[in-house]
Amino acid sequence: MIKLHDLYFKPFISEQELDATVQRLVDEIANDLQDEVPVFVGILNGSFMFVSDFVKKYPKPCEVTFIKLASYEGLKSTEDIHRLIGLTQDLSGRKVVILEDIIDSGNTLVEVHRIFENENVDELKIATLFYKPEAYKKDYKLHYVGMEIPNKFIVGYGLDYDGLGRHLPAVYQLKTRQHMTNLVLFGPPGAGKGTQANFLKEKYNLVHISTGDVFRFNIKNKTALGMLAKSFMDKGALVPDQVTIDMLNAEVEKNTDAQGFIFDGFPRTNAQAEALDQLMDHKDSKINAMIALEVDDEVLVGRLLERGKTSGRKDDADESIIRNRITEYYKKTAILKDYYESQDKYFGVDGVGSIEGITERLNVVIDKL
Repeated sequence: MIKLHDLYFKPFISEQELDATVQRLVDEIANDLQDEVPVFVGILNGSFMFVSDFVKKYPKPCEVTFIKLASYEGLKSTEDIHRLIGLTQDLSGRKVVILEDIIDSGNTLVEVHRIFENENVDELKIATLFYKPEAYKKDYKLHYVGMEIPNKFIVGYGLDYDGLGRHLPAVYQLKTRQHMTNLVLFGPPGAGKGTQANFLKEKYNLVHISTGDVFRFNIKNKTALGMLAKSFMDKGALVPDQVTIDMLNAEVEKNTDAQGFIFDGFPRTNAQAEALDQLMDHKDSKINAMIALEVDDEVLVGRLLERGKTSGRKDDADESIIRNRITEYYKKTAILKDYYESQDKYFGVDGVGSIEGITERLNVVIDKL
């Protein structure tokens, strides 16, 4: 990460990605303009790096000029556009391509079109390196778009935060810590994890993401990820971690206004735990705690055998299968317990007693987070 003034920014787009995107824009525009000698108009200050790299790559004769507009104050794009340097040459009858570093609200485009209203250009086209579709509120056509990006503040490659960051050869995104409570909920078979997850999601306005439910949904609805997962399952192979992470990411994206998430059934390994940490960090959030319901084995066996009388599940009716499931759970959880304990994020909660009593003990842990 880097720090500019009082804020931190994390890596977002690499130099290599930028170079490839600029080259693609060059190829598209050169192909469209053929043997025309265009005038490329850069919008200062933000586009200076983009324009420089663009014209160096452009394979045919061209002219370059600049206008200077100002619309940003700190982190926000304002409605008030200041024209600091205008056009200094006659562009009548010329094909003009605006090279803009970023288009978000589109307010700058209003001023650009106003500037060219009476210039009698043969054709005016807009090319932008970055485009924020969530923020764009205008109707002007964008003829060439390098990358669509989320509506988050970025710096680098000509873009700045209060004057700093323009020199950076890569692009960085503002890192903001979201106020969310994200839990990994564990418990052996029969611990009552599903029951408690329902209470917790209601009390704390959390979204319960069960890996099993997510897999069943994606496979049943034949999503791209579901079909990919099924192709591995049909061959008897393990579904790659990245496929599962992509499914979880899609669930998180569906609930961007949530106060947090309860992850149930994932992670199962250190590699998966690290992948989940990376996913939450990408969302400017984090896993706050792994909470494990702790229940004596004999109590679990008794609960599951009792449940098997009505559940119809074969694995709830055979004591040897039940004990194997419990043993398998502890093998997997022991690894993750060490992982989260090393971060002071592991909390064991007594899972024996009334449902209400267990819920109260869970509440005590979460309220302290």
